Amino acid sequence: MIRVTNIVKYHGPARILDGASIEVQKGQVAALVGPSGGGKSTLLRCINGLEEFQEGEVSVGSSLKLKGGAAPPRATLLELRRTVGMVFQQFNLFPHMSVLKNVMAGPVHTLGTSRDEAETTAKKWLDRVGLAEKHDAKPGQLSGGQQQRVAIARALAVSPAAILFDEPTSALDPKMAADVMKVIDDLADDVQLQVAMVIVSHDIPAVKRIADVVHLLSKGKVIYSGPAAEAFAPGGPASALD
Repeated sequence: MIRVTNIVKYHGPARILDGASIEVQKGQVAALVGPSGGGKSTLLRCINGLEEFQEGEVSVGSSLKLKGGAAPPRATLLELRRTVGMVFQQFNLFPHMSVLKNVMAGPVHTLGTSRDEAETTAKKWLDRVGLAEKHDAKPGQLSGGQQQRVAIARALAVSPAAILFDEPTSALDPKMAADVMKVIDDLADDVQLQVAMVIVSHDIPAVKRIADVVHLLSKGKVIYSGPAAEAFAPGGPASALD
């Protein structure tokens, strides 16, 4: 579903990604783990076309490709945004719109779905993330954890093939973070959903619980890719990051 090959990314003179490569299969949950500043969020943003990179290639599915050193065509970016959903650290909801209309926006404006169909889809996903009673609320009336769950519903509403989670609980207190991770756990366990998921997180217990595969990043390099149990075993690859 997602193949990242030898990505090199600079911010000014700083080499943020240094030949990073990962693969994520359909229905797989992959975690990007490592020290702060290791390139995890930057890699995620390169996958979604939010960051340009200087070398390497990103492939999504069989037809979408981003190449290093070239600005992606607008048509490619639009198709990528239809295919790959993104959940950010900050929720990025439209404050003047109801929760329901926030989730409807993607299907209506990106996919051209009718408003009636988009409303049915939005209600389904809001119910799924535990917000059935909040359809008419504005984002400012919700807790941070509830807003993040709206953001997850919004990402799912366009029926993406993959969802990227960039530190989805970092702005939340422990109780709200647990509520959000429970939703992600539920999605990860849904064998019918078949969405590739990539999550950047420092929540190691959650990563151990939900990830099929872990990619360890340090100084812009992927130093390990493999099962979570092996990564976090005593003396395993993750111990090199301590």
